Parts: sequence; structure tokens; C-alpha cells
Amino acid sequence: MNAPPLARLAVLISGRGRNLMALHAAVADGRIPATIVAVISNRADAGGLHFAAEAGLPCFVLPHVDYSDRAAFDRALAETLRPLQADIVVLAGFMRILTESFVREFEGRMLNIHPSLLPRHKGLHTHASALRDGDAEHGATVHFVTPQLDGGPCVIQGKFTIGAHDDAAKLAERVMDEVELKIYPQAVAWMARGELRFEQGSAAFRGRPLPEPLSLDDLEPGFR
Repeated sequence: MNAPPLARLAVLISGRGRNLMALHAAVADGRIPATIVAVISNRADAGGLHFAAEAGLPCFVLPHVDYSDRAAFDRALAETLRPLQADIVVLAGFMRILTESFVREFEGRMLNIHPSLLPRHKGLHTHASALRDGDAEHGATVHFVTPQLDGGPCVIQGKFTIGAHDDAAKLAERVMDEVELKIYPQAVAWMARGELRFEQGSAAFRGRPLPEPLSLDDLEPGFR
């Protein structure tokens, strides 16, 4: 019996590519049944591009400063993505607010990871906001992308207790190391296997609606 085809992943980045590296590692060792068909960046100086090139991944650079406005950039991004026929579009530190028309075209195939416990602290400066508001816990959330900024259905969250000596920089490191690098490859693996879907505007996991996000306790052993 033939194995099902591998999912096609397109990964969008703007920075150093830590999540890209974790995704690539999980693809390489078979934890994610997929192939990375493209790494796309809106910044030519994104550190993740160096990793992608060394790993032999197809790279595309679309400097957003070369476009007249957000809509023009998004049209170019869509034109780059369409021929790739990506099953999953992964926003991995992609620092762009996407237009509604772009999101609608790829809705249901597009995941994002946000460094807060959504719906708390949407947008930027999440670590400073958590400290400012006296939050006891902090973490990250994987969610489907919808036109509402950081407002799509949540899939999985990971959280930890904020320590007395944590500042914004320390929280950023902890969120990445303790949460993001675990939950994002896991969510993409679920989606690549067809276990995670976007159905009628909601997240569905293994055939059932998700009433609340999954957690670190739900990670499979290979992602812990």
C-alpha cells in the first residue's frame, strides 16, 4: 500500500529562523511528514535565510520596502506562493500584518505562533506587556490565521510561571526555548498528518472541535 504524499510546507520568516530550524529538524527526522518547498522572507538580511540556504531549501526574498503598500506586497507574496501549491503556510516570526484578501486566499492552510497566551497581549511587545500587567504566567500560542490580528482559532498553548527575576529579554528566551520550539513543530505535524483542520471557522482536532487549546501535556514524546 502506497504511503500518503508528504505535505508541502512553505515557511515565512523575517528574522533569525529559530522556529524554521526546529521545523526543518522535525521534517528531516520524520516527525513531520512533510517537505519544505520554500522559505520566504520579507527581509534580505533575515538570519534564517542563511540557515535555509545551507540546508538546501528553496529561498525567496520579497523585501517589503520594494512595494508601494501592504496590498502590493501581499499580491507579490500570493503570486510566489500559488505555484508552490503549499498545503500548509507556516508564519514563523514573519513580522507582517497580512491583508484580508491574502488571508482569505490561504485561510485554513495558514498557521502562526504568537508569543503570548492569547487572547492576552495581541500584537507586539508581548513580554513587556505580560510584566507590565503583572501576569503570573506567560507563554506562546499556535493559531490558525484569520483576518483578525492574532484572533484566529487557537490550537495549542504552552505556558510557564513568570519568575521574580524575569525581564522582557529573559521571557523572550524562555518562551522560545521552553514553548515555541516544542509546540510549533507538533502543531505542524498534526496538520501534516490531517489530524488538525480548520473547519467552519474553528479548529478541529482528530475529528472533533477544539473547545480550548491543547497544552504541553498533549505533546507527543518526540516533541517534548
